[in-house]
Parts: sequence; C-alpha cells; structure tokens
Amino acid sequence: MVTIDEEKFRSGLGEATLATGGSISAGEARRLACNAGLLPLVLGADSAILDLGRTRRCFDRYQRIALAVRDQGCVFPGCDRPPAWCEAHHPKAWKDGGPTDLSNGCLLCSFHHHLVHRGGWAVVKATDGVPDIIPPTRVDPQQQPIRHERFKHPQRE
Repeated sequence: MVTIDEEKFRSGLGEATLATGGSISAGEARRLACNAGLLPLVLGADSAILDLGRTRRCFDRYQRIALAVRDQGCVFPGCDRPPAWCEAHHPKAWKDGGPTDLSNGCLLCSFHHHLVHRGGWAVVKATDGVPDIIPPTRVDPQQQPIRHERFKHPQRE
C-alpha cells in the first residue's frame, strides 16, 4: 500500500508513504503505478472514506501479448531487451487521461522506463502509430524524434 496526496502524485514531487512506514519519492510512486493495479481511496478532512473505486489502469495479459508481438521488445532506440524483460508504458500518461489500450501502450525495459519517468525523455506515438522517443534539450536542443531501428522503413530514410 502506498499513500500519497493526489497533487504530489500528479506532479511527481514530494514523498509517498509505504505501509511499512518507509517512504519513496512521488516520482517513484508514479513509475510503480505504471505496473500496478490501483485502488484509489478518497479521504475527507477527518480521514473518513468518501469514495472507494477500482480502475483498470494496468495492461492485461492479452494486451501485453499484443504489445510484445507488435513492439518486439523495448522501443527505446538501440535497446535490445526482449519483451519478457519489458514493462508496459502509457505514452499519454494514465493520470492525464491516457487510456489503457494498445494505441496508447508500448514496451520499455526497466532502465528506459525509469529514464522516461525521471523526466526529460518522452515517448510519443507518431502519426504512423509507431512510438518515437523525444530526447531532452540537453541531448538534442531541437528535440527531434528518434525511433528504434526495427521500426524504420526504407521510405523514411
């Protein structure tokens, strides 16, 4: 169980409290939420439960299989991690209204998933439906989209 203020969760700033009494950063809580089923619990000022709802935030088994077949592994350029070593990622963040469906999903290995969630790097779906990676300005001031070699087509060269 992780307890975090909604504003901190959305911004990725601050800390979240674990059921063990320890804490993790809000950013880490957001990253973990990509792979976890969430049960939001809305509390009033007196900590009374106001609303308890279950959402379908995680990609299910069949969506993961489809992502594995489509993406063939981590979509980050140059990465050779296979699908079994990858996590499902929402290019349009779930917290921002991004759906949990194949058109808003891609596979990232744990290293690249952390890199994206730490900020600076972004995953966007190009008009052809292929995930492109947008580097931070410190890497490319123009932030030109780059994509994994396995998705490059001769006509795009």
